[in-house]
This record gives sequence, C-alpha cells and structure tokens, in this order.
Amino acid sequence: MAPPLPSPSMAPPGLIHFAPGLPDTCVLPRPPAPAAAAAAAAAAAASMSGPTADTPSAIQICRIMRPDDANVAGNVHGGTILKMIEEAGAIISTRHCNSQDGERCVAALARVERTDFLSPMCIGEVAHVSAEITYTSKHSVEVQVHVMSENILTGNKKLTNKATLWYVPLSLKNVDKVLEVPPVVYSRQEQEEEGRKRYEAQKLERMETKGRNGDIVQPVLNPGVTMKLMDEVAGIVAARHCKTNIVTASVDAINFHDKIRKGCVITISGRMTFTSNKSMEIEVLVDADPVVDNSQKRYRAASAFFTYVSLNQEGKSLPVPQLLPETEDEKKRFEEGKGRYLQMKAKRQGQVEPQP
Repeated sequence: MAPPLPSPSMAPPGLIHFAPGLPDTCVLPRPPAPAAAAAAAAAAAASMSGPTADTPSAIQICRIMRPDDANVAGNVHGGTILKMIEEAGAIISTRHCNSQDGERCVAALARVERTDFLSPMCIGEVAHVSAEITYTSKHSVEVQVHVMSENILTGNKKLTNKATLWYVPLSLKNVDKVLEVPPVVYSRQEQEEEGRKRYEAQKLERMETKGRNGDIVQPVLNPGVTMKLMDEVAGIVAARHCKTNIVTASVDAINFHDKIRKGCVITISGRMTFTSNKSMEIEVLVDADPVVDNSQKRYRAASAFFTYVSLNQEGKSLPVPQLLPETEDEKKRFEEGKGRYLQMKAKRQGQVEPQP
C-alpha cells in the first residue's frame, strides 16, 4: 500500500540521517549496595520484577541534561528521553545476548510498549536511566526501563518515565538471522509466568500490526535516533493544531516494520487522528526510500501514536481545539483513536486504588 502524501498539516518531508554510534554517555554497572542500603536496593530491584542471571541483568546510564536537550518550553525534549531509554535497553540486551559462547550478535529493537511521561525533566538535572531484563523467550528479550531525574543542587529525585522494550538478537554476520537468547533464572516462578503473559500479549498485538504494515524487524539505523525524530514531527503537528506550548504525554507502542539501511532517505510524516478535551493523538509514519537500489520502492519502516497535551504558562493543561474529520478515512481514524483513548482511560482508572 502506497504511503500517504504529506498534507499541509503534516510535518515537512525529507529528514535524512545516517546510523550514528552510541553517544558518549556514562554506563554505570549497578554497584553492590552497602549494608545500610541493602534493604532499599532490594526493594528497588523487586519493583522492576527482574530475574537473576549469571550475567548482570541491570544497568544505569547517567547524563546531565544540557541546553541542547531542551524543547521550546525549556524542559528536556521527549525525544531525547526516548533515545536514552533505547540506548539503555540496547546495551543491556546486547550484553546479555552475548553472555554465552557462540555467534556474536546485536540486540535489535523490535517494539516499544506504551511509554508514559509522568513528570517533566529540567535542564541541569541528571537523568538516571535504569534498565533491567525482566523476561526472555527463545528469540526475544524484555527490558523494563525507569527514568529518574535528579536535581543535583537539592538532591531531590523523581520518577519521570517508565517503558517496556522488546529486543531480538540479530547475527553480526547476517542481520536477517535471528539467534537464540540465553535463558535467565527467575527468583520466583510467578515472575516467569507474568513475563510469559506479557510476551504473549505483545506478540498478539504485533501480529495484528503485521497484518497492516508488514513484518516487525529492527532497522539498521539507530532506532533511538528514529524515535527522537518521530517525537519531533508529532510535536510539530500538535503545535500547529493548538498554537500553544505542547508536551509529550505518552507514546503508544512503536513498531518497526522493516529495516532502514544506511543510504536511505527517510520521510517522517505526522497526522492528527483524534482529540479529546485536553489531549491530541498524532499518528507518525516513517517511510524509507532506497537511493542506490532503484529496484526497491518506498516502504513503511515504522509507525507509532503519540499523545500530546497543551499547557499554559503555569504548566497546567489547557483544552485543545477539536479535530473535525471530513473524509471517511479521517472519520475511521478518529473512531479508532477514540477507542484507544477510552481503553487507556479505563485502564488508568482501574489502576487507581480505592480510597479507604
């Protein structure tokens, strides 16, 4: 199916980039907790429901947020946080998949589950990105990531983001070959059972997405870079619609449908699909055009839904202009977006514990 042409409400096409290396961040293996803090460390580890293994199953990346990480409101850009989340997941999953003798591989991002932006991160704060392997199947690794922000002047910390990512190991000799994942040892049987349920649920949703967009495979291009660009395009669409300060509220599952190889020109398009009273859903599509290989046509490489909210100068949410769908396709996308919105709203309300 040919990708849609960008409309005036979509971001301008022609974003071109190549596969970068990992940035100069500081990867800190989790140190042994001192005796006084052992209980606190154990509680933190249990909160991520991680297994135990012969190799380290948790890492932390720390980086101070600088002015070039800012969005127009002066907070840390949501795409920057997504990029750091993916970097942490790539490091820990690649390390785990190469923990046994055998063919060397790179852990390739296949899917990012819904990611919530719980609190803004400010320039000058330190981002602590903690990643932990929480489940492995024969050919995939689940990584759960928590992002904390630290005010280094006061020492105050707060949780800003949570995300779940799925990786598959691809052979360095042949990136089309998926290798087996080394098993992990779970501290409790319930952890493995819960992980298997999450695996089956995301597998079912991926199969549904596959029917619409094709196979879900890791792009050769760094996925963290792609996700940051996707967030920028979604932000442009949201800002054009409401003409106020906007921030990323959440990201629905990001699926990579086909490889983006070096030398391709990628076009990232965004279109608004649904608005509630105070939120906007933007669908972002990534299409790749091979420049050297003329035999291959443009193809859909990735897709995701971003949710944005509008804020006033005090940081409080504002009502957003309502989207008025006109064509049958627009009306269909609007109803689908409404369904996703109501489903997530019901899920959030179900997670709220009743007051005694």
